Amino acid sequence: MRKPVNRDEVRRRIHTRIRKRLSGTTERPRLAVFRSLNHIYAQVIDDRSGKTLVSASSVQKSAGVGNGGNVAGAKAIGKLVAEKAIAQGVKEVVFDRGGFLYHGRIKALADAAREAGLVF
Repeated sequence: MRKPVNRDEVRRRIHTRIRKRLSGTTERPRLAVFRSLNHIYAQVIDDRSGKTLVSASSVQKSAGVGNGGNVAGAKAIGKLVAEKAIAQGVKEVVFDRGGFLYHGRIKALADAAREAGLVF
């Protein structure tokens, strides 16, 4: 009999499958997104050196986002991470949706990052 699988295990399997093909380079780092029930997190990562270049999350007080558990909060974080990345000299990124479906908060963050000037 098969063991019941929870949603997080399924998401992690999908993310592992995505990461087999997707990798951030120095020229084109990876924009990784994670969402929890109440917050959303975004990082721009250079996988070759193993360093996070830029990060933004709804947990940070300086982000000015009251709630990251909604589309408006995701848009604000997408704009913020794009502005920080451009300030660091990063214009092109590879988008890593983290195993989440590309809709709702994940899509809102990606669209806001594109509008703020990131190319992916």
